[in-house]
Amino acid sequence: MGIFDWFAKSKDNQPEPKGLGIALSGGSARGFAHIGVLKALEEAGIHPEVVSGTSMGSLVGVLYAAGLKPDEIKEIVNKEPVLKMVRPAWGKNGLFQVTELRKLLEKHIEKDDFSVLKKPFCLAVSNINKGQKEIISEGPLFDYVLASCAVPIIFAPQVIKGTTYIDGGLYDNLPADAIRKLCKTLIGVHVNYIGEVKKFNGITEVAERTFSLSIGENVRPAMDMCDYLIDPPAMVDFSFWDFDKADAIIETGYKFTRKMLDEGLLPVPEQPKD
Repeated sequence: MGIFDWFAKSKDNQPEPKGLGIALSGGSARGFAHIGVLKALEEAGIHPEVVSGTSMGSLVGVLYAAGLKPDEIKEIVNKEPVLKMVRPAWGKNGLFQVTELRKLLEKHIEKDDFSVLKKPFCLAVSNINKGQKEIISEGPLFDYVLASCAVPIIFAPQVIKGTTYIDGGLYDNLPADAIRKLCKTLIGVHVNYIGEVKKFNGITEVAERTFSLSIGENVRPAMDMCDYLIDPPAMVDFSFWDFDKADAIIETGYKFTRKMLDEGLLPVPEQPKD
């Protein structure tokens, strides 16, 4: 069952959009912020009905689409830290492989298929044989989640049916267009702040900033098509590899979203009248 099969069709056979969709960007460890964002939204009575994601956004997104609550996803992150879920992959076109990540998916999602998810979900991957992005929303699930998370060089690519896939962020780090027509309102969550940064402490921070800016170019059109954008500036305080700072990253996403809610910058549902 593909993502379009979730939707009723109009007279011209087009999908009738649902209420609220959310697109979750990639960002490696920074993607933990998505958990805090989802928690703040749910506390405010905002429950996304359609989900898309890239890289870490695809991992958090698929767990959310499978029916897990933000606090449950946070518990998974704390009990099974990502740093313990990678294994050396020398000779396999990457420094690490993510076999343990597959075990996590098998543990928390009942079947390796998009059809078992509770919400419509799709993810972005990069097909490096053809040099193009692909949006996946049906069929076997786990391999494509791993592919979407396969940061080049660091993680081994995924070969699926003879095609080599890597991190979807290469072409589409905020897959808003994948679900734009499927929801009346779209929230984009971007965790790689590309506004001004005052200073850099060493070459590593310069390299990370360069990478953020390069993939930032492919998210600008996606940002523009979102009705609301959550883009916490404080994410620049975290590295792509700060997997040991998950709680702080989650809290950063949570606090910024709460601030936006308090300032009326996000769509708060109408409260029932007495």
